[in-house]
Amino acid sequence: EHLLRFGSSAICDSGSQEAVLFCTEPGVPEDRQVLTRTELVIKVSKVASALTCLGVKCGDPVAGYLPNRLETLISFLGAASLGAIWSNCPPELSSRGVIDRLAQIEPKLLIAIRDYYYAGKRYDRTATVAEIVASLPSIRHVIIVEQACDERLPDFGPSISGWRWSGLIAQQQSDAPIRFRPVPFDHPLWILYSSGTTGLPKPIVHGHGGILLEHLKALSLHLDLRPADRFFWFTTAGWMMWNFLVSGLAVGTTPVLYDGSPKFPDLRALWKLIESQEVNYFGTSAPFLLACQKEKLEPRKEFHLKSLRSIGSTGAPLPHHGFQWVYDKVKPNVWLGSVSGGTDVCTAFVLSHPWLPVYAGKLQCRGLGASIEAWDDLGNPVWNQVGELVLTAPIPCMPVCFWNDPGCARFREAYFDHFPGIWRHGDWIEIDPESGQCVIYGRSDSTLNRGGVRMGTSEFYQVVESIPEILGSLVVDTTGLDRSGKEADGKLLLFVVLETGVVFDEVLVNRIRDRIKTGLSPRYLPDGIFSVPEIPQTLNGKKMEVPIKRIFQGIELSKSVGQEAMSNPDSLKPFLELAERYRLGR
Repeated sequence: EHLLRFGSSAICDSGSQEAVLFCTEPGVPEDRQVLTRTELVIKVSKVASALTCLGVKCGDPVAGYLPNRLETLISFLGAASLGAIWSNCPPELSSRGVIDRLAQIEPKLLIAIRDYYYAGKRYDRTATVAEIVASLPSIRHVIIVEQACDERLPDFGPSISGWRWSGLIAQQQSDAPIRFRPVPFDHPLWILYSSGTTGLPKPIVHGHGGILLEHLKALSLHLDLRPADRFFWFTTAGWMMWNFLVSGLAVGTTPVLYDGSPKFPDLRALWKLIESQEVNYFGTSAPFLLACQKEKLEPRKEFHLKSLRSIGSTGAPLPHHGFQWVYDKVKPNVWLGSVSGGTDVCTAFVLSHPWLPVYAGKLQCRGLGASIEAWDDLGNPVWNQVGELVLTAPIPCMPVCFWNDPGCARFREAYFDHFPGIWRHGDWIEIDPESGQCVIYGRSDSTLNRGGVRMGTSEFYQVVESIPEILGSLVVDTTGLDRSGKEADGKLLLFVVLETGVVFDEVLVNRIRDRIKTGLSPRYLPDGIFSVPEIPQTLNGKKMEVPIKRIFQGIELSKSVGQEAMSNPDSLKPFLELAERYRLGR
């Protein structure tokens, strides 16, 4: 209700205001659509009515298999208005990945896309949807979002009713007032999932009240979003940043939904979108900004970016040179805010502040109300040195629970076992007590440990990827297990992806070693450097450090990597071959 009723104004008072903007990559039908607040409310009301007619009640999980489209937002809002619980899987996720997630929550209704477009290609998901439905006995109704009205509706069997989105919505009254179901503060709003890269994805439940409070605070106070701003964060509908983005409705902004590849037809695509749609806040990932830098793009020369006031970066630490590129090549007076948080809390709780200075490579502050500290292994707070990121007091957006977790055993193990009673987030952080500025060094479970001295992987990548011939890299430290499974020092292994035409030879290896020696320390010279075609990544573009580390520690593939959660599972093959050679001592 708060997302549809911005501020204290009634819907009718702001009904003509632009509510949401939808764009697609070039060449896709319906490449741009705008809904006013009145139009959005009417569509949400119709979806809520349709769901009610199909038997959806308060507390029922409603699942989506949808990309970042208007129908996804409308479906979420319609389900939430009834007190139903929304949970979406993006269509780039395999059928096995979707089944692993949705089987845990047992939805009775699925809203699915028939096909989607990405990087100039059409992907038919008809067979995948049929496989998902056949594998989930809880499903009784399937609503298909179709691109073409003359497409035949799939037959899901006698016990399951199938519906066209357009036909079902058209049957509902357009003048029926939307009715919001009152729910408790901690009533489940949506279920998100952990990455699933090292095991079955955890179904993370967030509550209505906690998420609303947190997102109002983060978006209005920390990101300084204002009514009528166009707020664009590039994301899939399966990443928590989508949930963060659509909460922009609550502060009166216009969320910009984009369905497509950020690299199609090239890396200029999103900058062109910012120009054409007059975006005020552009959220993206550090890897995207660094890729633009590698390509030597100069958006300030190619595009008119007058509307652009702020840039947000997340997904990985943004190094000093990434900040410098933004201010040199994008816009000198833009406000660049690197932010960090996670799916677990569905927010950024180390983030930006409109009144504080921006320092290259640093995050401006800890979030209001978030008691974040850096702790050493003994549980003591440390300052101006790297420690475990912990929350020493609750924040409203902490998960209500994991779905189907009796006694909250998995929930406690995930967050509260390491430091009893204290939330351990799993990131390395350094906090300056005077300025409040923070540095995130990456995941603590992928830390590099050389002779007891630890360093985050982000520092390593900054140095290695500053070499022009290197497109990307991955570093793992196998410390912890020897080949017999006993505790022992491990090896520091570096994998690099080279520019096309670059020869991987002893000269380049020595250059890499020299750069590490001078840019970091001789302590962190790799025991092995290898050339690979690509770096394994999650669907959200994050490097899969821990799964690769597990493979090199001798843990079998099925227990090391959830390939359904990968964007490029074929990239594992050379790592498996190298790991076998490593175990054989070659």
